[in-house]
Amino acid sequence: MIVWQAVEGALRAACGPVGAIYALAAIGLNVHFGYTGLLNFGHVGFMLVGAYAVAVAGATFGMSLWVGIVFAILCAAALALVLGIPTLRLRADYLAIATIAAAEILRYVYRSNFAEPVTGGVYGLRQFANGFYDANPIPSGTYGWGSLTFSASDLWVMLVTWGLVGGCCALLFLLIHSPWGRVLRAIREDEDAARSLGKNVFNYKMQSLVLGGAIGGVAGAMFAIYQQAVTPDAFKPIITFDLYALLILGGAARIFGPVLGSLLFWFLYNFCNNLLNSLVNDGTIPSSVLSGTDTGAVTLGLVGLGLILLMAFRPQGILGDRKEMILDAR
Repeated sequence: MIVWQAVEGALRAACGPVGAIYALAAIGLNVHFGYTGLLNFGHVGFMLVGAYAVAVAGATFGMSLWVGIVFAILCAAALALVLGIPTLRLRADYLAIATIAAAEILRYVYRSNFAEPVTGGVYGLRQFANGFYDANPIPSGTYGWGSLTFSASDLWVMLVTWGLVGGCCALLFLLIHSPWGRVLRAIREDEDAARSLGKNVFNYKMQSLVLGGAIGGVAGAMFAIYQQAVTPDAFKPIITFDLYALLILGGAARIFGPVLGSLLFWFLYNFCNNLLNSLVNDGTIPSSVLSGTDTGAVTLGLVGLGLILLMAFRPQGILGDRKEMILDAR
């Protein structure tokens, strides 16, 4: 019974709004890392600017939510340009340094006192997505079976976000199987060879960075809409590395790799957490061995161990190819 309850809770988390949002963000990262070989260690920065574009447009300036979503895409694209212009002609590790630094700088700027009139500072912004929920066509109530149920508002977010995931997967399928996508793969394998064939490597890298960043911005916007609140400290660097974990788990450079990785990552994480909490609460695991406050840390340790084993025995992930993990980082 305890195990089944843990499974139900894990399924709810994996299929729910958060799982869909992470899958969408990981698709953007897959464009960067999986298909182009760009070491973007600050993908959460694109989510941050996307989330705040929606929040600031609605809560601070009273604009339409749909205008805020357009701003989210534009802000993420602008961030990609700012990061890419000075770094994409250099070695891959310069982009990694620039992106993780930019994401942290932006987080501190958004939480600073001088930005508080616009961003709300450390307290963030709230109640700016009412227009999205007012457009919900699903009648009020709960939907599902047993404990695997969702409210009408959660189901609305899920339908929209998983729809965006499906649309982005379809778009990526068309792009990657086009001449443009084949050039991206050539750049990932050996950019000098691509350059020798007359391809403008810098332009293709920039296009990839903008596209993946825009998808990350949309994911951040959906995260803000789902929460109906946004704070800078919700976008810490750990989110980027969670995205890398689920991307590698599902398989980099695979259309459905980020989707499968998100589903499995959140299922495993929540299953371990729910099961440990249940075993501690009913006394199966004595408090002298493990307390309720420690289950989160143990869960992270177990998930980390699983990822270590994955990288040891199948580094390409479930759907991936081992060759996709070999990058030309010159």
